[in-house]
Order: sequence, then structure tokens, then C-alpha cells
Amino acid sequence: MTQRVQIEYCTQCRWLPRAAWLAQELLTTFETELTELSLKPGTGGVFVVRVNDEIVWDRREHGFPEPTAVKRAVRDRVAPGRSLGHSEGSP
Repeated sequence: MTQRVQIEYCTQCRWLPRAAWLAQELLTTFETELTELSLKPGTGGVFVVRVNDEIVWDRREHGFPEPTAVKRAVRDRVAPGRSLGHSEGSP
């Protein structure tokens, strides 16, 4: 099954490093579950994480994500029930 993650980030705000870092975190955590991860340049303050075209994090609604929160949201869609280990913390 294809499991795609897309991180759309604002080029005007220079959020590429933040998006790339989050991409690396997700690829490291879900190296066997994800089949694709892409970075999509955007404008207007956008920072959105999608899994298979479903928005799982939007900066405008939730603020900038903590990596664990995004990992939890991605995990719930690509590997439900899987533990994130020590990084999971409390929900």
C-alpha cells in the first residue's frame, strides 16, 4: 500500500529548513512504512503536513508542530497501534 507524506511549507517565510528537518524525522521513524515523502514549496505562511492527501497538521490551526505530535498523527494513519517508543510521551 502506498503511504505518502507531503510537507507544504512557505518559501517566503524561509521554512524549508524546518520542513526538511521534520521530513528527516518522519523518514527515520517510518523508514519501512512510508513509500514517499515530498516537500512542496508554498506561500502565504503555509506549513501543512498531509498523509495520503489528508491534512494531519496545519500550522494555521495548531501552530508549529512538535515532532512527536506529527509522528503520532502520521503513525495513526500508516502504522496504527505501533509504539513510538520513548519519544511518544503522554498523549
